[in-house]
Amino acid sequence: MRKFIIRRLIQFIPLLIGMTFISFLIIQLAPGDYFTQLKMNPEISPETIENMKKNFGLDKPVIIQYFYWLRNIFTFNLGESFSYHVPVSYLIKIRLKNTISLSIFSIFLTWIISIPFGIYGAVNDKKFHEKLLSFLAYIGISLPSFFIAMLLIFFISKTAVLPLGGTRSIFYENATYFERFLDYMKHLLTPGLVLTISGIGSLYRLMKNNFLESLNSPYIFTAYAKGLPTWKIYFKHALRNAINPMITIFGYELSGILSGAGLVEIITGWPGMGRLILEGVLSFDLYLVMASLLIGGILLIFGNLFADILLALVDPRIRLR
Repeated sequence: MRKFIIRRLIQFIPLLIGMTFISFLIIQLAPGDYFTQLKMNPEISPETIENMKKNFGLDKPVIIQYFYWLRNIFTFNLGESFSYHVPVSYLIKIRLKNTISLSIFSIFLTWIISIPFGIYGAVNDKKFHEKLLSFLAYIGISLPSFFIAMLLIFFISKTAVLPLGGTRSIFYENATYFERFLDYMKHLLTPGLVLTISGIGSLYRLMKNNFLESLNSPYIFTAYAKGLPTWKIYFKHALRNAINPMITIFGYELSGILSGAGLVEIITGWPGMGRLILEGVLSFDLYLVMASLLIGGILLIFGNLFADILLALVDPRIRLR
């Protein structure tokens, strides 16, 4: 296991370099940039724009620019934002914690609902309750997350049961630590419920099918023949085999934090990485976009590694050599 993790970590370096190099070239080759927009402002002289390019190191060839950026990355310098005029690391530090909080909350809520209901649906296959759950799951799968977000926002705006937008209320500063936490969670509920509702259906269907496949396996019939209790057959034997594909998906969900929550954050007004990436793309903010892509790549790599380690721990048949 230790050798496997070390080898995977070493492989991450060329993988990240290749990913960021291709992304840097695509962004630079795209038509238009931040300084082209500045040239349209008559109040900014061409000399000022050229000095800004030199300060950002963008007066050199694209390859040289990339190696300058890569050198700064190894010194933990993500560059300076063109449009915000502050270090990119400062912007990401503020927004990334909100996105991670939203993703962890929605993943936890989705899984803690989907897995028990998936087991219940498999045990009660073809009964009325299972058909109703499958019908609701199909509705959840067919509705895109942005549509669910708009419906929920419309409902909240009519009922005012939850706050809309932002992470805090006007009474946040004078509140106690526990009251601040509750206020943050109230604001988190709106985007969190959207991601949970949009994710439950697919995970329910997958868990149900995996559990059904395990229940129809020969070792389950052998366990029944030996007289083992039903609960032990379900949770000790069937569940351990049915959970393996779910663990792989769990790794990909960790890696899809930025992309999965981005559109929901924009619609619900949650100040996370999704809105920041959109603003960076629209304003041609090179270093902000590159830092976001770098974080997304790191999350993808570590999410897959985490899933592989969990699989090895859960399933003794898997050995990471």
